[in-house]
Amino acid sequence: MKIAVLMDAPLRATLLSEKTMARLAEWGEVAVNETDKAEKETVKQIIAGADIAITSWGVPQLDKEILDCAPNLRFVAHAAGSVKGIVSDELYARGIRVVSSARILSYGVSETALGLTICACKNVFAFNEEIRNGGWVEDYSVITELFDITVGVVGCGFAGSHYIELLQAFGVNVLAYDPLLDEAAIAAMGAKKADLDTLLAESDVVSLHAPALDSTRHMINGRALSLMKDRAILINTARGALVDEEALAQALRGGKLKYACLDVTDPEPPAADSPLRGIPNCIMTPHLAGLANNGKLKIGAHVADEIGRFLTGGTLVSEITQAMLATIA
Repeated sequence: MKIAVLMDAPLRATLLSEKTMARLAEWGEVAVNETDKAEKETVKQIIAGADIAITSWGVPQLDKEILDCAPNLRFVAHAAGSVKGIVSDELYARGIRVVSSARILSYGVSETALGLTICACKNVFAFNEEIRNGGWVEDYSVITELFDITVGVVGCGFAGSHYIELLQAFGVNVLAYDPLLDEAAIAAMGAKKADLDTLLAESDVVSLHAPALDSTRHMINGRALSLMKDRAILINTARGALVDEEALAQALRGGKLKYACLDVTDPEPPAADSPLRGIPNCIMTPHLAGLANNGKLKIGAHVADEIGRFLTGGTLVSEITQAMLATIA
């Protein structure tokens, strides 16, 4: 059996530890990309004759031209989040199964969302500025503890559901909006199902975890922001396209929101003239919520686990079917 590792060499070093590579070698021949890019011609050479392929960021779409080089290919393990850039109709037509690492990446996303939630509720960002500029703070009246308040979660996929799980330790009320899930499914996560308007109106914190689809673009627009509580907090670790940034800038400057904490913007990085730049209560980080540095080794371990399950007939935990593509990021 042949396993083709298609991502470029520098990326492979961050994802696949020596231990993970040794696991792969136990199952068969491992062919790797030794170049600094995953060019199409290079990928065709490496995947030739492979039974399993490991993809990641930068790998081209596995189209007919590439797949014709690997007639025995039966399994693709994507060592990254969204598979939309690498899958094709041809791939699914051949019966090739696909798994992603979005679930693993989502842990970092939900943990970052929780961290931003706590810091915003505690007013850490403003207090830091005050002290850094030579002042001090003795008025704690602007602090909101993460207890007995309502947190709204928009989207209950991997990241959203894990964020809800993390919130269970804090004694908060959790509302969740996800049109694909019923009340029972959301209740099993530890939340109460709500429509979007109700969630926005009743939540002290709103955390976005929805995919970027035509139907979700600018779902947080001027109208949505007007429904939110005065001095509410908006967290976005999902996709920048979910938010109308002009409307958000107005809400922040006008005092409607206490904070907007954004790990994502549209575009990325924010344009030089982005209306969000320079707003003190708009906290922006450079799309760091997913796993970084040593955390990426979790992705490689997950890929190896999924390959092991595939080879032994086990149940895959992160399979992405063609039917799922229309509703996921």
